[in-house]
This record gives sequence, structure tokens and C-alpha cells, in this order.
Amino acid sequence: MMKKFPPIEKILEAYTAIADNHVKLENDQALVTSSNEAKTYTVTFQDNTYTSNDNASYWQGYLGYPGIAVLMLQGKLPYDKKLAQQFAGVDWNKINQEYKRNYAQAADAVMTAKGIGKKKAETELHHVYDTLKQLPINVKRGSLRPPKAN
Repeated sequence: MMKKFPPIEKILEAYTAIADNHVKLENDQALVTSSNEAKTYTVTFQDNTYTSNDNASYWQGYLGYPGIAVLMLQGKLPYDKKLAQQFAGVDWNKINQEYKRNYAQAADAVMTAKGIGKKKAETELHHVYDTLKQLPINVKRGSLRPPKAN
């Protein structure tokens, strides 16, 4: 079972990755390109063990958005395609830097700028997050170090 959980707003970054077709799912791994296309992360999975070389998974020990996106595409986490499409094209790297990694403020700014209903989005986020907390998966640090920007 996971012991540490990501900030809930990382679910929105997973939505963007899927909506922008930045997730290439293969047999036992996925390649996930960052929203600004500067990095490609590798998520591996076997049984219920997941590794990812994104910074959150590698350094903080919680599953980052690349792993969350993979779990959505595998059907292990709920995925609201219509809501996800509203987050297409967001450069999360830029906005997270702008808001100094205050993910809640960054998410709020994106929803305001795109006219996304916050109440509905937050309800869906909590649904996904609660499901994530119940998943019987292990998150381990992989052997691959986080990639450098292209």
C-alpha cells in the first residue's frame, strides 16, 4: 500500500498528460511526456508495484502525475474524459513555477482562466483521490534517475 500521497492537484496534471496524448502505454511500462514536452518519464509496473522516474516519485516517494495517468488508462482510477479535455494544453511546468509550487493556487488559476467549474472539478478530484488512497499498490523508487530537460 502507498504510504505517501501526492497533492490532489497532481490529478489535473495527469488529465493534461492524457488529453494531450503524452502517455504511451506499453506492456510493462509507459512513457509519459511532460506538459512542456521537455522531459519524458518512464513508469514501470508489474503486478501491483509501480515505479516512475518523475521527481515526485523518485525524490518525494509519492506517485507523481505520470503514474496517476497510467493508473487512469489502466482503468484502476476513475477518469472523466470530458473534464480532462478541459485541461488539454496546460503547461503545468510553467504555471507551477509561476505559483512557486503552490499547486492549489496553480490549479485555481488554470480553472479560472479556462472557465472550468471548480465545484464539479473538485468533486471529481476528490473521487479520484479517494480511490487512489484505496488502491492496493506499492510505489517504489525505480533505478532510472529523473530525466534532464531536452
